[in-house]
Amino acid sequence: MFDIEVGYIGLFITCFLAATVLPVASELFLIGMLAAKYDPILCLIVASTGNTLGGWLNYAIGYLGNPKWLIKVGATTEKIEKWQIKVNKYGAWLALLSWLPFVGDIIGIALGFFRANIFVSFLFIGIGKFVRYGVIVLFALYC
Repeated sequence: MFDIEVGYIGLFITCFLAATVLPVASELFLIGMLAAKYDPILCLIVASTGNTLGGWLNYAIGYLGNPKWLIKVGATTEKIEKWQIKVNKYGAWLALLSWLPFVGDIIGIALGFFRANIFVSFLFIGIGKFVRYGVIVLFALYC
């Protein structure tokens, strides 16, 4: 199966990449490690940390972003305005939803782009990711 060191490093990298716009199924990797009897607490910590750092990268990409770049990658003015309204209305609270597939990446980028509170955003990104992987670990162990 996996070598212990490669397993945890692989989990970290997989979860980090899953938090970006890359289509990576970190849940399957995590469940595979749990099935191989890796330490569930350590898996939770590694997965949450990797995914949280990836979420923070999304915030940074948004923060450093330029409206012209968004247009070049297919974002319309209407979509940009829609996200600005959401960020203005909910602020960093949106970061709690950054664990969601597909839209979570956009949430992180939008929070950075529209300058939501960085400290609260980072905290809520971390909480959301930890809860997500906590639920997966519990499900894999007890269902």
